[in-house]
Amino acid sequence: MSNNHNIHVFGEVLFDHFPDGSRILGGAPFNVAWHLQAFGQAPRFTSRIGDDPAGQEIAALMDDWGMSREALQTDPRHPTGSVRVLIRDGEPHYEIVVDSAYDFISSELLDEKSTQGILYHGSLAVRNPVARAALQAIKARHQGKVFIDVNLRPPWWERETLLSMLYDADWVKLNEAELAELCPGYADLETAMQSFCARFDLETLVVTLGAKGAIACDSRKHFVSVKPPESTTVVDTVGAGDAFAALLLLGWNKQWPLQVTLERAQAFACALVGRRGATVADREFYSAFSVSWR
Repeated sequence: MSNNHNIHVFGEVLFDHFPDGSRILGGAPFNVAWHLQAFGQAPRFTSRIGDDPAGQEIAALMDDWGMSREALQTDPRHPTGSVRVLIRDGEPHYEIVVDSAYDFISSELLDEKSTQGILYHGSLAVRNPVARAALQAIKARHQGKVFIDVNLRPPWWERETLLSMLYDADWVKLNEAELAELCPGYADLETAMQSFCARFDLETLVVTLGAKGAIACDSRKHFVSVKPPESTTVVDTVGAGDAFAALLLLGWNKQWPLQVTLERAQAFACALVGRRGATVADREFYSAFSVSWR
């Protein structure tokens, strides 16, 4: 396992509460960091939990999983994040609690050292100006690449704020509906992707297509795509995009070819949707993939 923080992850950690009364650890950046830890990447996860039982449980789970808590802040006033997950027509919908601890990630508590490698963040954790300022402080000291995972959760995003952040990105991942929202008016997907890449000067854009798989475009206008097998068993799709993003980061860090990265990301996401929740606390689940990729 690497002792170096080659991947830096910024954003929310929370509990997803399901209709049957169960709850599962989540938050897109946390899910990504959890998967990366299982694949030996030792990500540095910057977030904030409440000084409450839920926050204590998250800290204990991170310790048990071997994740670093050096950049995990504790908030004495605001509660640990939570989301109510509703399943409609087989798709998850989210009710996200406002003014959670991760909305108040503090710039003052950040490590002031410069960072290298890859910085990953989404769009939800910057809904609050306090956390947004913390992210900007991290970016100002980051000397590596930036991966932005777009996650439009109305009403928790602002177009101009998000578009300004995309100019910082080297890689972007979003879904087909999000691309249409941010880059409207194009007759076909590939033309929209090329326009988006050019506008934000991206190295790579990845668009997830749900049951149809995913497609990626690089700065040379080279396209690669993947499709899931028809035999994929779906228990729930919560966290599928985060599993996909984690493997994109892993492949980018390991310098896998883009086609290989997409194929492995698709395989991992397909396996995850066969289980309940966005993370898996089973090391053998991950080691099976690591062995097959050698």
